[in-house]
Amino acid sequence: MSSSAKRSLSFIIGSLLVLDSLWLLALDKIHLGIIFPLIIGIGLMLYALFFNRIQNFIQLTSLRQTLWRYACAGFFLWISTLVIFFIYLQYSIQQSNTVQPASAVIVLGSGIENGRPSPTLKQRLDVGAAYAKRYPEALLVVTGGLGFKEQISEAAVMSEYLQQQHHIDPSRILLEVKSTSTAENLRNVQPLLAQQHISLKQPVVIVTSDFHILRAKAIAKHQGYQQIITLSAPTPLYIRYNSWLREYFAFISGWLLREY
Repeated sequence: MSSSAKRSLSFIIGSLLVLDSLWLLALDKIHLGIIFPLIIGIGLMLYALFFNRIQNFIQLTSLRQTLWRYACAGFFLWISTLVIFFIYLQYSIQQSNTVQPASAVIVLGSGIENGRPSPTLKQRLDVGAAYAKRYPEALLVVTGGLGFKEQISEAAVMSEYLQQQHHIDPSRILLEVKSTSTAENLRNVQPLLAQQHISLKQPVVIVTSDFHILRAKAIAKHQGYQQIITLSAPTPLYIRYNSWLREYFAFISGWLLREY
């Protein structure tokens, strides 16, 4: 590839990444899956704008040329692992929606906005409610404690949404109101299930967003859930791949923290 082609391609890709990130930040979306593309985009744009200076600097010594080659190789190796993760995640999503009877349906929290479920959380609740209507004997377990500056727990907001929007009988809904993470969600639910004489050996449905399926299932398995059925809620296209990127880092973090 010629120098001008490299320069143009870097600038175009960088601009698209920066514009996408800035747009999502303007919508009050902020997480690593948005910030990281912004950083990469700015880097690619600077590389394109100062291409000649950077190349001249690299060519001054053989050590700099070697380090540059290793840096480029490392970057493309990382991109390869990201692509593999995305492909495997897409495969897991396609396999996750096999519906079968279960004793309980655990809907994992995903944040509330102004006392209401976030768009992502609404998707999860809608999927959980659809399952509950199909299998009326299953209990619904909603999870999530108090967020920053919130006056009501996430689980309480979720329960209210299920009752008002889907007419789910409150007697079928269990609330787990102390957790702040997926691992805590699934751990704190266990005593609630035990009170209803539901063991971890019985089939249990976990409802979460499509990008979160892999990690949620891995954490549940590590905690002793033996018959895990996963149902995925779709992520809006405009933020889908940013969410998948965030999950890439979260999956690595969970492994390092020995959550699974």
